[in-house]
Amino acid sequence: MNISDLVDAVAATDSKLTKAQTKAAIEATFAAIRGAAVKGDEVSIPGFGKFAVQSKPARTGRNPSTGATIQIAASKALKFKPAKALKDALG
Repeated sequence: MNISDLVDAVAATDSKLTKAQTKAAIEATFAAIRGAAVKGDEVSIPGFGKFAVQSKPARTGRNPSTGATIQIAASKALKFKPAKALKDALG
């Protein structure tokens, strides 16, 4: 499902929003999640799951083609953990 499919699915519900209003609401939701992640905050949506920033420390790795040792820089990643209700719905 892409953003257009998501907009169509949400607009087709009884929300009484136009597709343009639905798209704006979805984009605002994603922007709020993005903003919270940039600040390092966790976003928890009951019944769906939570988004949290996970820090990965710097480490030593190997170049697979040459076998040379390389330094891998520290990084951050956005992780999603589904809620129990979502896990149960998936089976």
